[in-house]
Amino acid sequence: MASLKTPAAFRTHLVSSGIPLDFDDELARGESPLAQPITAGTVRVGNRFCVLPMEGWDGTTAGEPSELTRRRWRNFGMSGAKLIWGGEAVAVRHDGRANPHQLMLTAETERAIASLRDELVSAHRARFGPRAADDLYIGLQLTHSGRYSRPNAYDRPEPLAAWHHPALDRRFPQGVRVLRDDDLDRLVENFAAAARLAYNAGFQFVDVKQCHGYLGHELLGARGRSGPYGGSFGNRTRFLRLIIEAIHTAVPGLAVAVRLSVLDTVPYGRSASGAGAREEPGNYGFGVLGSDAELDEALADSRALLQILAGLGVRWICTTAGSPYYNPHVQRPAIFPPVDGYDPPEDPLRGVARQIQATARLKRAFPQMIFVGSAYSYLQEWLPNVGQWAVGRGMTDFVGLGRVVLSYPELPADVLAGRPLRRAMFCRTFSDCTTGPRLGLESGCYPLDPFYAKRPEAVQVRRAHTRVRAGTAS
Repeated sequence: MASLKTPAAFRTHLVSSGIPLDFDDELARGESPLAQPITAGTVRVGNRFCVLPMEGWDGTTAGEPSELTRRRWRNFGMSGAKLIWGGEAVAVRHDGRANPHQLMLTAETERAIASLRDELVSAHRARFGPRAADDLYIGLQLTHSGRYSRPNAYDRPEPLAAWHHPALDRRFPQGVRVLRDDDLDRLVENFAAAARLAYNAGFQFVDVKQCHGYLGHELLGARGRSGPYGGSFGNRTRFLRLIIEAIHTAVPGLAVAVRLSVLDTVPYGRSASGAGAREEPGNYGFGVLGSDAELDEALADSRALLQILAGLGVRWICTTAGSPYYNPHVQRPAIFPPVDGYDPPEDPLRGVARQIQATARLKRAFPQMIFVGSAYSYLQEWLPNVGQWAVGRGMTDFVGLGRVVLSYPELPADVLAGRPLRRAMFCRTFSDCTTGPRLGLESGCYPLDPFYAKRPEAVQVRRAHTRVRAGTAS
């Protein structure tokens, strides 16, 4: 991406590669689509940038934020984005934590997590003015990691699966435990209890996470599970429906949103050449895509679910795709994989375009819903141009920012103010923010954030990459 320095060069690459993506050559000033507020009911959000939720690896073992967590949330507040979609994936109980330092919302941690939100708001006001928070909309993502739970040790998976997946089970040699129906019944209550705590902590909405292979998403594709939570589409959506209904009953003043993997593929693994390769065919999940020519067919599951969500009063949808565990090139397009990953089997821009096109088709089908798109970070300097193009044409309502906020938190503020963009701060998708956690370290931008570059963990990350490269070369 860094070599595509002019609009002509970028467009030539897209056209010659057959990638269905476009952009505005120039960023608008004054009346930019990205600067326009949006109103939904009583909610007014001041611009079209959204900070996406990211799984933290730097909380305390009790589930409270550390100073590293607080620094990240203060950066979210200073970013200039007016929609904070969760900011963090927060577990609703201990056995659903993806790592021993993931945040967890309980009666004991409620005050600390409330203070985390307060620090974000204070940072936003300090940067943009005392009334700046009036059009800030902040939620919290609630999750149970299911198959990918590691609540007690980084190197000890404790998978609680939705069903015995014929391909993914083989990745857990110690075996997986499938949650019973009564386990899921209790989890519905846990989500509702956590939602009440989030409301008490000052959050305006909660996101019931349905993406990336975690429990909610895996249940949507649990075709091989018997009983009330698997098999038919009605059964596979039961868990989500019950959670939303329970939250509405327990906390009627709290809005509910959903972040959804609208597309998925079969699992990928590292081939002998180092590139990603499909492990086996099979429609094992939710919205499984065979090829890009079958995009509409793959979105049928999402369209059916969005129809249900609309009937339940859910209006805010954040789209994403795939999983960081079994097809990361689909979920977060990048040219450089983390240490446990594989080289991308396609031009990462194709993955960006796929998610943007999927979001656009769903927005067209459900115009009354508010959509946040993902997968923009790989675009780097062209991110604002593509985002402006997509929002300006009604393909999405918000541009979601994930990894790029770790390296360049003030990107939205710079774009909206018309300031020159800081080229050296753009995320280059080196995947060190993923490599760190894979090594049991905190997640941060080790290459580009000077704060993390000075930490001793940065040396461990560099050494891990060197070992992988040496192993590949040999």
